[in-house]
Amino acid sequence: MPLLSNPQAAQVSLEYFPPRDIAAQERLVRSAKRLAALNPSYVSVTFGAGGSTRTGTVDTVQMLNNLGCDVAPHLSCIGASRDDLHAILNDYRSRGIRRLVALRGDLPSGMGGDTGDLHYASELVQFVRQHHGDAFHIEVAAYPEMHPQAESATRDLQHFVDKVQAGADSAITQYFFNPDAYFAFVDQARAKGVSIPITPGIMPITNYTQLARFSSMCGAEIPRWIRLRLQDFGDDKASIRAFGIDVITDLCARLLQNGAPGLHFYTLNHADAVVQICDNLGVPA
Repeated sequence: MPLLSNPQAAQVSLEYFPPRDIAAQERLVRSAKRLAALNPSYVSVTFGAGGSTRTGTVDTVQMLNNLGCDVAPHLSCIGASRDDLHAILNDYRSRGIRRLVALRGDLPSGMGGDTGDLHYASELVQFVRQHHGDAFHIEVAAYPEMHPQAESATRDLQHFVDKVQAGADSAITQYFFNPDAYFAFVDQARAKGVSIPITPGIMPITNYTQLARFSSMCGAEIPRWIRLRLQDFGDDKASIRAFGIDVITDLCARLLQNGAPGLHFYTLNHADAVVQICDNLGVPA
């Protein structure tokens, strides 16, 4: 029995990353075709630190566009000049892209002081609006558990408000496992006058080592009870996957039951876990 009273109303979006070789590209195509059955509202494509996957991002955007997806490429201002950004945005418009995920981005190793002409995501949002008006629907990032490089929770929230005031249409959060962190963040944003949708980012749990590494880098807290259970499973991949699907299904149900506008899945270019979670929720495919 589905966990949601009205699963048809649940909006799902997906994130993919540019594949690095032919085998990975074939896996992405298979996953994207399978996940298309969920009728995602859009799919996003990541952009490497300092533009390190710029070509791969464009190629992946085009491939997914050809599959009929509404694609939202990530766009980072770090390491990019205004001329670079003009060229990228004009290219996306020529390809029929009408949605972006605007990010500051991370500095790649060895970049030093060459951080580009813009330094904050709010400046990037303002740049897009200044030069392209409403041609793009702009998503921005939100951090319920605080950005790992933020000076304080107060400053981090203000950075988010700045992005919204610069012209963002909606937001996607970093993934988290504590729904109270999400609801508290939304309440704080609303108190600051933010009215745009804030969609929770969801990371399926399928590999504990990988999850621990990602979480350490992005500042997402793995609750102690989840971490200890995953450690107990050791190399038992089937048990990790089954436990992870149950945990994330319950998380998604609670989020949607309490007003989250949808779910944005970080797929890691795999379909199985996302399909199972959505099936558990009763989201039609």
